[in-house]
Amino acid sequence: MKIIASNRKARYNYEITDSYEAGIALKGSEVKSIREGKVNLKDSYARFNKGELWLIGMHISAYTKATMELHDPERQRKLLLHKLELKKMLRQVEEKGITLIPLKIYLKGHLIKVEIGLARGKHKYDKRASIAERDQKRDMQRQEKYS
Repeated sequence: MKIIASNRKARYNYEITDSYEAGIALKGSEVKSIREGKVNLKDSYARFNKGELWLIGMHISAYTKATMELHDPERQRKLLLHKLELKKMLRQVEEKGITLIPLKIYLKGHLIKVEIGLARGKHKYDKRASIAERDQKRDMQRQEKYS
């Protein structure tokens, strides 16, 4: 598994409760751009529309060597999941006020996959606690290294 891009701010701004692996419907030039690493997950999210899950706001730069078919970098892309997974996610989003956030995009064999996380927004004090916990872990690792 080769990680192409990850949404680093997602774990800081949101509390991730569960994650799912989804396929993504892409055009040929989009696949080549993603393989080159020209993708950005910042400010992207997933939303249900007529029973289907769509990824909104993911930016895939245009492939420079494409001849005929240039894609729209900001277009909505359909996520491919099993029907039972979609129903389970829809139930959780409707009941608990949870948001669907893409966490990372990666290659699995020759396929491009997206990891979608069920996320709940953090408050400011939760974010400060996360920073303090991260600093404490870093300090412990430093002390362990020098011991």
